[in-house]
Amino acid sequence: MAANDRSQILRSSLGTALATLASRVLGLLRTALEARVLGGGAVASGWRLAVAIANLSRRLLGEGALGTALIPLIAETEKTGGRDRVRRELGVVFPLLGALLALIVLVVGGGAFWLQRATSGGGGYFGSMQMQLCLKLLPVLMPYTFFICLVGVAGAVLNYSKVFVLPAFGALLLNIFMIGGLAAIWSFSGGRIENILEYLPLLAVLVLISGAIQLVLMLFLLAVYGRFPRCSLRAFRESDIWRRLWRLALPGLIGAAALQVSFLVDQGLASKIGAQAIPALGYVHQIIDVPIGIFALSLGTVLMAAMARSALEERGKLAEDLAFGLRHVYFVCMPLAVLVVLFHEPMLRLLCRGGNYTEADLRAAHMVAVFYGVGIPCFCSIKVLLPAFYARKIMDKPFYCSLAAISLNIVLNLILMWPLRQGGIALATTISSLVNNILLLMLLRRDGVVLRDAPVLRSGARSLILAVLTGGVSFFAFRMWRGELPRPWFTEFWMFLAAVTGFAVLYWGGTTLCRAAEPGEFLALLRRRSK
Repeated sequence: MAANDRSQILRSSLGTALATLASRVLGLLRTALEARVLGGGAVASGWRLAVAIANLSRRLLGEGALGTALIPLIAETEKTGGRDRVRRELGVVFPLLGALLALIVLVVGGGAFWLQRATSGGGGYFGSMQMQLCLKLLPVLMPYTFFICLVGVAGAVLNYSKVFVLPAFGALLLNIFMIGGLAAIWSFSGGRIENILEYLPLLAVLVLISGAIQLVLMLFLLAVYGRFPRCSLRAFRESDIWRRLWRLALPGLIGAAALQVSFLVDQGLASKIGAQAIPALGYVHQIIDVPIGIFALSLGTVLMAAMARSALEERGKLAEDLAFGLRHVYFVCMPLAVLVVLFHEPMLRLLCRGGNYTEADLRAAHMVAVFYGVGIPCFCSIKVLLPAFYARKIMDKPFYCSLAAISLNIVLNLILMWPLRQGGIALATTISSLVNNILLLMLLRRDGVVLRDAPVLRSGARSLILAVLTGGVSFFAFRMWRGELPRPWFTEFWMFLAAVTGFAVLYWGGTTLCRAAEPGEFLALLRRRSK
């Protein structure tokens, strides 16, 4: 891959990552407020389960297989018919997708309303406090699915147009509305959990408003960059975009549906373990989602657009793009994994402890943090591996890998959740993600996308060894400095910040001394940006 291409990928990734960083920082603040306001028990379980169901369609139709499959079709359409034809094709996709989403909202929202009425005051699984709260919130939250799915598809179109940063900033809105709503609920309820229940529907309404504003913003950006859908009856009669998109995306949709069903099964099994299980999984996931969103998802998004062009012009660049992406994923994510494994206790204490989140809730998240932390490199590398298939319009092979990994995940959940409780669910997710990575790499090699294994493996091993050594030194110094007992919040925050800064400096210095290519590539990019 040429140096200019590498710079373009890193430059676009960095811009998107900075926008995503702002969103994830606000997301951590939102998580801190959620923990203190909703606690780590039944109220938090009901809220998180309702949000997970409302997000099911978003992950499936918005930023999932449908949006991903749309990028190579847009590339092909623009090359053969120009930008005006792209607008006509989008004028077919958006109305049909909107009608499908409206039907989903009505069915799920109406079904939840009926089920809540039918089971209210009764016993059993649906009569529990967390399930009743979930069913009560779903009719309000489900319209968010309509808005955010269209936002995801519009974002895919803008990403192909090399517009990455502005769409990423749209995600800030949800966190801003949630932070304001949680702060207001805490103020109005006096911090008492029984009063907080009365204000949760208001929080759901704020989520809905944020989705509507995001959709308006994305439609405005489509108009600015010449991609706004142009609807016409003639296009509906003549275009086959929906048929081609459906055929291309269907395996991915089924795989994504299986993945999301697996996620909901995880949530359902966690609710069987106890009221603390879902919040423990959710709050730790918010922490590890920071590196996934800031770097891996940003890099994967940019690689998807780059690989879509490579697939049309020069397929030999795919392997180089992929190897480059994997090297940088390992360079960033190995130290992050070590950071979460070693420092998860002060991280969770600083982020969540206080208000309605108790010491028992903190202990319930211990094993979840360890096992999720170990899985960070696997979770991140999948975001880079999948574009190598999707850019070539190969959706069925990732689908079969996904089904195998999901099946393994469910089996491991049932085996590990009893001895390890919610930690077993986290460990099952990490193992199944590792298996998914291995299967995808094997299929890529079989397809002729042959990676230069030595540089990638050497980079990953070097990053892991240096992260363990420098992380261990930093953690030992932190424990010696802090002592066994936790300090006041402000004092512990500065101690933690100093330890993490020391870890980062030692790791960067170690990779530089080992003459790793990644630090130089980042510095070269920053120098070019400053000029």
